[in-house]
This record gives sequence, structure tokens and C-alpha cells, in this order.
Amino acid sequence: MSGEDEEIRAGGETAGDGIRGTAPVPLSVLDLVTVGAGSTASRAVRTAVDIARTAERRGFHRYWVAEHHSMPGVASSSPAVLLAHLAAHTERIRLGSGGVMLPNHAPLVIAEQFGTLEAMAPGRVDLGLGRAPGTDGATAAALRRTERLHEGADEFPQQLAELTRFLDDSFPDGHPYAKIHAVPGPVQATSPGGVQDPHRPPLWLLGSSGFSARLAGTLGLPFAFAHHFSAANTLPALDLYRASFRPSEALAEPYALIGVAALAAEAEQEARRQVMTGALSMVRLRTGRPGLVPSPEEAEAYRFNELERGFVDSWLGNVIHGTPDAVRQGLDDLAKRTGADELMITANAHGGPARLRSYELIADAYGLPG
Repeated sequence: MSGEDEEIRAGGETAGDGIRGTAPVPLSVLDLVTVGAGSTASRAVRTAVDIARTAERRGFHRYWVAEHHSMPGVASSSPAVLLAHLAAHTERIRLGSGGVMLPNHAPLVIAEQFGTLEAMAPGRVDLGLGRAPGTDGATAAALRRTERLHEGADEFPQQLAELTRFLDDSFPDGHPYAKIHAVPGPVQATSPGGVQDPHRPPLWLLGSSGFSARLAGTLGLPFAFAHHFSAANTLPALDLYRASFRPSEALAEPYALIGVAALAAEAEQEARRQVMTGALSMVRLRTGRPGLVPSPEEAEAYRFNELERGFVDSWLGNVIHGTPDAVRQGLDDLAKRTGADELMITANAHGGPARLRSYELIADAYGLPG
């Protein structure tokens, strides 16, 4: 693929708005809508709008938010609500979930939510789905009103099939849900005077292991892999996805996106200072102490014990950070090594200005429009 006017086909979409510049593949944004110490959720949402609008202006291909729960430092518990707000503040960039954790929800509810989003922003909504809870077991039980969490994950293929039927309004005659319709949706076109909406949110499967990779390939769906927190599994999962792929109405060839943590600053030392806030936040999350994203000063003053230092060193090994040239080289190398069709960048840092500046610098490094 080459050239600014090329079409990118994934999950039924045709998108020509993203401009790659010299990037090896399209670049996108994954925003966790993080809340830093000393800040508020309202400010985090305002920053999300700023990032989405910056990404649109600079030619990034899509902007996704992810479902997380019971994490004080992450204000993205309701992707559909956030996406509706972002749709009102953008015009062209694709918006989507990276992802909605399907076992937490009734498929009909998700079909209705994303049908509504599609009506708000026709032709630019992605529905990315995961089977993890996006939180701890107790919170997942509260969300799902059941203690049988493993059953929910095991039933993911059936939940996905049900969601697809609701989105397409395609339950067969005799099915218990045959007379139930997700609205907005295709049923409106069959009503007197109805007109068929040409768009339906394309489905993506998300994963950090082989399960969703194989399922996405078997169903002929685009696949997004969480390289940013499961780097050791990236190549095996992508290989499995490509080997399992079967062409479908949605996709003729495999299309694999990978999420990558990356942060650029004018100076290498400043980039390191910023990503250490994310490192400390992850240490606290992994040790059962989730909180707001600490400030650079707090991260500098923190004394990691030996076990924590080992975790941080391993985690930072998968965060591309440094000067814009260094980040560009790291992203280029990752795209070449994985053969990914798209890179979705998430910037882990305490404050909105550092994250916004990182996306601007990365865009500058690839000659994206300004």
C-alpha cells in the first residue's frame, strides 16, 4: 500500500481521510482518557476532545477509547457516551471502541448504542469488541450480576453471533429474537416509507492472546492486538490470525492493527520523565493499588523495590519513547517486524499537554499535515 489517496479496507470500511505522510502504515490513536493527580475527569474528557481533534487535523486514521472500570486514573468506563461527545466535536476521523467488553453487556444494548452512534456519525464508527472484563473479578461480577465470570468469556462467540444478528436484523424465522429489532437499525428500512441506511458499524475483535486472533481469522474480521501490554504474544497471535483467516463479506484479506505505547518529547530525558508516570501507575495497578496517574515529580521521588524495578524495566522495554526521530524509528521497526497493517498509538503520561505534544511531534516526524 502506498500513496496518500489509497483506500484502506477493514471491516467493510472505505477510508481515504487519513494521510500517512512517510509512515509505513496508517497511524491511529488509542486514548485511555487518563486522569492525572491534581486533575479531574472533566478535564480528562476535555483533553480527549483536544486529542481527537488534533488527530483529525494531523491525518491520523482513527481514534478509539477503551472500556475500563473501577480505575480512578481511567475515565473511559462508558465508551458509547464518550464517542457520542467526540462525534459532536469532530468531522472526519473514524471513532470507535477499543474496545467494548462484550460479556459485560447484553448484545442488544450494544447494537442499540452503536446504531445510535452510527446515526450520529454516519460511516465513521468502529465497534471493537473484547471478551475480558476490563477490570478485576469483583467489579466484573457487579457489572454482570453473576459470579460465573469464566462462563461469560467462554460464551463470547455466541454473544458475538447474537450481536451480529441484531446489527444486521437477521435472526431467522422461529428464533426467540426474530421479532426483536435493534433501533436504530435495518428494520427501519423495512417500515413503510423506510430508507436503508448505507452504513453499519464494522466489527473488530480485540485480543491479547490467541483466542480472539483465531476467532477473528475464522470469521473474516479485522483484528486489533494489544501489543502495548502483551508484547510477548504479538507475533504468535498475528501469525495465528493470518493462518486462520477466511475471506468474508466484511474483509477479503487479513487486516491487523496493533496497539503500541509511544511517547515523544523534544528531549529524551523529558520523554523518560513522562513515561515513568505511566510506569508507576502500572506498578500500583498490578499490586492492587489503582489510583490517579502520578505526576512526574511523584514518579521521580518514588523508590521502586527490586521486584517493582524488574517490572518497570520490562514494561518500559515495550514503550517506544524518546525524541521524535527515535520514536519514528521505533514505530518503523515495529511495523516491519510485525507486518501490522496499522499502528494505534497510546501515550502514557500524567498530563494532557505532554500527550498532545507527543502526537504533534510524531505527526511532524512523519510529515503529516499540520
